[in-house]
Amino acid sequence: MTHASPRTPHHGDHHGTHHSDHHRDHHGDQPDHDADQAEILDLDAEALAEHTASITAWLPVATAPRRILDLGCGTGAGTLALLARFPAAEVTAVDSSPNHLRRLREKAQVAGVSDRVRTAEADLDATWPEPGTPDLVWASASLHHLADPGRALRRVRDLLAPGGLVAVVELAGFPRFLPEDAPDDRPGLEERCHAALAHHHAEHLPHRGADWGAALTAAGFVVEAERTIAVDVEATHTGVVGRYALSGLRRLRVGVAGLLSPEDLAALDGLLDTDGPRSLLRRDDLAVRTERRVWAARPGTTTPIRPTPIRPTQVRPTG
Repeated sequence: MTHASPRTPHHGDHHGTHHSDHHRDHHGDQPDHDADQAEILDLDAEALAEHTASITAWLPVATAPRRILDLGCGTGAGTLALLARFPAAEVTAVDSSPNHLRRLREKAQVAGVSDRVRTAEADLDATWPEPGTPDLVWASASLHHLADPGRALRRVRDLLAPGGLVAVVELAGFPRFLPEDAPDDRPGLEERCHAALAHHHAEHLPHRGADWGAALTAAGFVVEAERTIAVDVEATHTGVVGRYALSGLRRLRVGVAGLLSPEDLAALDGLLDTDGPRSLLRRDDLAVRTERRVWAARPGTTTPIRPTPIRPTQVRPTG
């Protein structure tokens, strides 16, 4: 569940602001916000496509799943990657944003897999859809937005087919795009922006950075495998990294407007001015730098612990 204030969306953690209807309650301009959110989710999907594919290839499945549940699917990065990885599978994709689900259906149509996708609009903190008995549950950057992720994991445990697998994927914070010594006039600007929002994130996203291995164990799973993937995607001729950086830092700017020094704010505005000499789009040293952590688990034979406290931990991204 996202507890965003009316004017301070979670710019430093874009994955999952679509996962709860509570977010909609705080935004009178929800259609515009959803369109903005969809844009950055699509850019994220394009920039990290190779890493997402590597995670689906790594999943420890003995038999290819036929029924997959994607929790907090956004605009479909995970859904489409899973459909490509498992050609015989069908996916039920769940999200609270009808606009994101519409975008997912459009992308599935273009990819020629619309007959293998069912979308369901639902708030994962409230009533869930009826997904049948999935062989694989995929939760990417969604659990930490829930009010009670332990309850959601116990629900997943009850839903999974015998021998089924749950995969939890989380980013170690919002990606960094600039070198540490950039820009020239205000080195370290990007880190100061994120530091300025750290308190806000700690207050409104208490499960961000949680130990999901411990949370899975407490919910009655046995963690079968886990890995950390360093993400360092350099800018290419496609321009996706530049567009991703521009969209991400524009969102970040709204959150830090009243928190930065005038000098830092002016430097940030210079980077965001696409017609100016310091524009992000003129730089050749941008990259997408972060970490992805993945846990793969199966239901155990022991009774899950209830309730399950999930304690956040501090994880710093690379770069």
